[in-house]
Amino acid sequence: MAGVAALVGDPARATMLASLMDGRALTATELALDAGVSPQTASGHLAKLVDAHLLTVLKQGRHRYHRLASPLVGRMLEGIMAVAAIEAPPRHRPRSARDDAMCFARTCYDHLAGRLGVALADALVDRGVVQLDEDGGQVTPDGREFLDRFGIEAEGRARRGAFCRPCLDWSERRWHLGGRLGVDLARRCFDLGWIERRRDSRAVTVTLRGRRGFAERFGVTL
Repeated sequence: MAGVAALVGDPARATMLASLMDGRALTATELALDAGVSPQTASGHLAKLVDAHLLTVLKQGRHRYHRLASPLVGRMLEGIMAVAAIEAPPRHRPRSARDDAMCFARTCYDHLAGRLGVALADALVDRGVVQLDEDGGQVTPDGREFLDRFGIEAEGRARRGAFCRPCLDWSERRWHLGGRLGVDLARRCFDLGWIERRRDSRAVTVTLRGRRGFAERFGVTL
């Protein structure tokens, strides 16, 4: 634990890890720019993260791309962010448009977070689709039908703990939906054109089609 914490605790490495929290694979040059360090310094940091199995390397032609080694690493980083947001002394700095966009709607590695993610989790609980608490979650029998109609197959997987899991949202300080269901929900919203990725950010944009869809299907007004 101390070794992993020391790796994540370096500001440059923390920034590079955060840049990969949307599931993308980025080059060392891109990560160096994000962290504000030289390419040589970034390569040294990345080598340590790869050796610790926090990152993995994908080779495509002459290029090498880095990405988080697993969803487990993404959950660890989101957990650290949640603890830092709730327990750490406040840091006073002006909020930016990028901050506002991240708090409104973003990806938490492979599922939706921010106000949008929390609102969807609340809607699914209120409609009896899922039962969710800090110990875990499950899809109800009626919820399976709701999800099937939305294009998410839940039959046969509702009792698996990893299928439906609460994830503490660092900006809202409440639960959003993780696990396989969270992944499928985010993917379906992307496929429907309800949300779109923003360039160089984990924030996502809710489209006009999405605002109508979230309101009509989930009762979520954004």
